[in-house]
Amino acid sequence: MINETVRQIEEMETQSSSIAAVKAARALRELTDRECHTVEDFLRVVERNSSALQRANRSHAPLYTTQQRIVTDLKDADPDSVPAAKERLLDTIDEVVTEIETSKDRAAERAATLIDDGDVLVTHENSSTVMATLMAALDDGKEFHLYAGESRPHFLGRRTARQLADRDGADVTLIVDGAAGHYLSEADRVFVGMNCLIDDTVYNRIGTLPLAATANEMDVPVTVVGTSSKFIGSGFSFRNTFRQGSDVMLEPPEGFDIGNPGYDATPTRLLDTVVTEDGILQF
Repeated sequence: MINETVRQIEEMETQSSSIAAVKAARALRELTDRECHTVEDFLRVVERNSSALQRANRSHAPLYTTQQRIVTDLKDADPDSVPAAKERLLDTIDEVVTEIETSKDRAAERAATLIDDGDVLVTHENSSTVMATLMAALDDGKEFHLYAGESRPHFLGRRTARQLADRDGADVTLIVDGAAGHYLSEADRVFVGMNCLIDDTVYNRIGTLPLAATANEMDVPVTVVGTSSKFIGSGFSFRNTFRQGSDVMLEPPEGFDIGNPGYDATPTRLLDTVVTEDGILQF
């Protein structure tokens, strides 16, 4: 399971960094089936596999923070036997997963209060926290029209459109990424997720920066929704992920290169608010 999870994260099959963090945490459960003769041996096995999961994507901040927490908690517990160490690992994994999922729900509930009935919204890619925000607004009886950018080259916006297609109250239009400026003239607010926030910069899926910059120019408020685990201090250095050119075109490029970065950097000065489970930050 760990090797398969590493592969999924490396190949970005898990588009949400929060979901990747949950998958990685749960993958460590496999280690409780390993035979280890000493606590030290078990700790080394956990550290080695946790490091492999973290290396799978150096851009996923929640993956880094949750794996660091799991390993640190296990060490700090100072278990006196291998069975005790395994039990502690399972308990910590459950705590981390529960915290991620409940934090996402609380952040979404806060962000949904920024949506008024009848709003026209624009979103980008398929952030699980933004999706939870839109679902929370619908559960509150609000209606909205959503312009969902298709989010090339993986077309993550199509997932957003499909997930909302049969929900009463949601009128969804899938748009090509380059049309965002056209539809922003109708919009009341933009919602995007985040991979992480470091200092005064939000790192998120490629295309977030031009969307936020255009919205800022057109006086459309931009709201970033995420959990506090994505606020990163020391110890984590964001590394962009560059995907293969075949994502963009199938035939080999002749005489030119293909640039396919996974993320871009949006300064917080372009934002109106950042919403987490802890509150709403104004900019």
